[in-house]
Amino acid sequence: MTQNFLVLGSNSFSGASFVAHLLKSGFTVQGASRSAEPHDAFLPYKWSGKADNFQFHQLDLNNDLEKIVDLVVAEDISHVVNFASQSMVGESWANPGDWFRTNALSTVLLHDALRKLDTLEKYVHISTPEVYGSTSGFVREDHVLNPSTPYAVSRAAADMSLNSFFKAYDFPVTYTRAANVYGPGQQLYRIIPRTILYALTGQKLQLHGGGHSERSFIHIDDVSSATLKIALNGKLGECYHISTPELISIRNLVEKICVALGVDPADMIEVVGERQGKDQTYSLDDSKLRDSLNWSDEISLDDGISETVEWVRNNLEALKQLPQSYIHKP
Repeated sequence: MTQNFLVLGSNSFSGASFVAHLLKSGFTVQGASRSAEPHDAFLPYKWSGKADNFQFHQLDLNNDLEKIVDLVVAEDISHVVNFASQSMVGESWANPGDWFRTNALSTVLLHDALRKLDTLEKYVHISTPEVYGSTSGFVREDHVLNPSTPYAVSRAAADMSLNSFFKAYDFPVTYTRAANVYGPGQQLYRIIPRTILYALTGQKLQLHGGGHSERSFIHIDDVSSATLKIALNGKLGECYHISTPELISIRNLVEKICVALGVDPADMIEVVGERQGKDQTYSLDDSKLRDSLNWSDEISLDDGISETVEWVRNNLEALKQLPQSYIHKP
């Protein structure tokens, strides 16, 4: 069977980067997102040299479900990889209904439509470790779900519904939950590109709660390679963590970037109050992915930061003119 991919949320950082990885791997790809394609600086597949093998469709999961399903049928799609979601954690408190509409209701309706197609070989659901809440130590994929924000609750609802679909209908789902991703092409409101941009333009950077929460940061190219392995060879019904064993506090991360750019962190950092419901730590045990699918991460945090700095420098004039804060779209 020919492997044809549809990437939902292809305008997102992770989605666009995965499209680029698919194209470089020789696949022909369909992509769909609710908004028109953004500036080329945010579309790694435009840099791949293989963009002729990609077709973009402006389709909204909330309003264009029938058209999305028609696309799956028309293009004989065997693999759907879904990055589409309302993704900002802090902002989900202000408009929780929008998060539940997209991440729970519309997503479940998509699953219900896809399960009725007999051509679908694999549905890869891009979930989030936020569904675990704060954790102690490295947790495995069967860790109890304990979401603490509207965003996380809405994502956990879709995960639990998918599990019921797998049990009831043998729906061909696999899940991924990745650590904090970063790399060239990431939206400017994310911590690594924002820190680089602010350091290069002399802006103050606000650190919520002083930046003491710890995270694992993984380069998007490593995440994309893992996602493709999971799409092709992941076991149905299983979740796979994509991470690294290294943890770093947000403050130490910012200081590392400042040092690399020759900026004094004290001149740049402004400490502000903590975000409501923010998880302090979650650490993912990714041994299942490493052992069963022979995957390993290859890009160190220092090398990945250097690559992202180069991307910001190369696109600095354009990036300075683009929004640097998250803009909510209902």
